[in-house]
Amino acid sequence: MDPFSAEGELLNLHNFFHQGQFQEAIDFDTAGLSEENKLPARIISLRAQIALGQAEDVIADVQGEQEVELVSVGALADLKAGNESKAVKTAEKLASEAGDNSTVQVLAGTVLQAAGKSEEALALLSQHQGNLEAVALIVQIHLEQNRTDLAIKEVATARKWAQDSLLVNLAESWVGLRVGGEKYQQAFYVFEELAQAPSTSANQSLISQAVAEIHLGRLEEAEAALKQALAKDPKDTEAIANSIVLEIIAGKDPKQLKADLQSRAPNHHFLQDLEEKSSLFDKAATKYSAKVAAA
Repeated sequence: MDPFSAEGELLNLHNFFHQGQFQEAIDFDTAGLSEENKLPARIISLRAQIALGQAEDVIADVQGEQEVELVSVGALADLKAGNESKAVKTAEKLASEAGDNSTVQVLAGTVLQAAGKSEEALALLSQHQGNLEAVALIVQIHLEQNRTDLAIKEVATARKWAQDSLLVNLAESWVGLRVGGEKYQQAFYVFEELAQAPSTSANQSLISQAVAEIHLGRLEEAEAALKQALAKDPKDTEAIANSIVLEIIAGKDPKQLKADLQSRAPNHHFLQDLEEKSSLFDKAATKYSAKVAAA
């Protein structure tokens, strides 16, 4: 595809978003796009605003819009703004009435998955016809379900018709981090390349690179990448969460980092998972009692 064509420019915009270059996606000049590409471009821009914490602004922007794509954006914004019940209700309505729409599949599917409705999300996403974002989300869901076998199958199928896609490369790297072995190094190369891409200001690639480094046992390199990510954005909760993991592995006390994460995102999935496992440990511990031999 010609990168200077309207379609090529739209692809560049999508790549900005998927690389985590959200401000670049918002600032993207859409003047030269065709009419049919202006709505997809607006959707990407709105999603980038949501990613940057501007959900309330997006809700106001799309209020009253009738296009199902923009209604989907509104549902995602509601989710990020803490209005989960409203978001889920909208997502379920969209899934039943416009499940063949690619934007509905991805955004409503994201809302449903975030609400714990994985099977509903997969049922919606499975309707896709060559939608790479749907493929990526399906892979993420399978990995969260610990169905690495299904994630591998999904990536292998997509690889047949989207050989050089950024999203397929990313999805394959996510799977690689779960599979392990030589796949760790392969995933690292992908994330490293994205992190070093010219003009990128994204933290996602740096954090992913750090995760790969941790799996490879290169803790100092992982620490350097996470420090770089936190220098770019001290409020990045994913960078904080992964820094906690790194400190635990390194035998350090992540007390301050835990406090930072708790204050910034008390419902963060890492904290919820930690609380759940702590509760399970305490429950298991009650089955055992120390036995002291009588004198």
